[in-house]
Amino acid sequence: MDHPPPIPGEAVAVARRKFECPACGGEAQWNPAKHALICPYCGTESPAELQERDGTTVIVEHDLAEALRALPDAARGWQAEKVSVQCQSCHAVSVFDPGRISQNCQFCGSTALVPYEQVKDAIRPESLLPMTIAEPRAREIIRAWYGRQWLAPNGFAGKAMTDTVKGIYLPYWTFDAQVFARWTADSGEYYYTGSGKNRKRHVRWRPASGELTHAFDDDLVCASQGVHRALLKKVEPFPTTSGLVPYDAGYLSGWTVERYQIDLITSAQHSREQMDAAVRKMCGDAVPGDTYRNLVVNATYSGQTFKHVLVPVWLLTYVYKGTPFQVVLNGVTGATAGERPWSWIKIALLVVLAVMILMLVSYLDS
Repeated sequence: MDHPPPIPGEAVAVARRKFECPACGGEAQWNPAKHALICPYCGTESPAELQERDGTTVIVEHDLAEALRALPDAARGWQAEKVSVQCQSCHAVSVFDPGRISQNCQFCGSTALVPYEQVKDAIRPESLLPMTIAEPRAREIIRAWYGRQWLAPNGFAGKAMTDTVKGIYLPYWTFDAQVFARWTADSGEYYYTGSGKNRKRHVRWRPASGELTHAFDDDLVCASQGVHRALLKKVEPFPTTSGLVPYDAGYLSGWTVERYQIDLITSAQHSREQMDAAVRKMCGDAVPGDTYRNLVVNATYSGQTFKHVLVPVWLLTYVYKGTPFQVVLNGVTGATAGERPWSWIKIALLVVLAVMILMLVSYLDS
């Protein structure tokens, strides 16, 4: 086959360019609480029918090797009119509906936004996770997170500008693969000689070998540069194996979308590194005995597929005494992670209190 087959059209919704309100003509927006397109001006529900997941839905996975060679232009673009801007501070590329371009970067708050011209349209996501946590609930969860930050400065929560929480769809790549691995190692068993203070531990080494198979399903690689990677790791996983629906531009109406900044080739490399590390750990766990050394793993991968998806988060970016911080909330599960300043006065008092308690316990014991 000279060229890879085109991505099946059945998996992609044919979305209209604008989801107009039937009552006032305004642009309807996706409402997570009502699971429908709602006009923000008059409250009317749009009759537009969006793609949903049911018992017959198939989320298409694509052959990775073929995709790395070529991808048809028919699989690119957003199927709706969009405007892209790039932040000159954090370099995130945000995709907006026309007329809704923010004056500040949604990720770091910078005002240094410039138009982003793409050499080629982005690979269109074929599936997404609809936002299910509405904004009022997101605010409640974030306020509760603030309340648990005992070692933050006094007044920290009040100065964090909770009114700037924004709903954003982030780009992810997911990868599947079957792996067959053979391993060899020296298996060690502990034995002891002597007794009391002279007791010593020794290791008796023996050769060992084995093999295993494993199926990786939706190994996630985030393609965002706007949200801090360490925070996203803390709010993962996203339920991509069960909650994805075919791509429909209606779910993105009124929301900000980040264009992927880590391409398919780089993401595939990251995924392979993650899989290699996981396979090595599984082989290490399979070595019998108490410990091991000289582990050698030979892994063969097959059935490698991928898909490009969008996942929802609520993002709060705030500045405290000149330093920017982020708080991220998983828009499906509600898992929350954030950054905050430290109150060194509180930490010092906590250390003093701990020392006093230890001194008291030592005094009582004596």
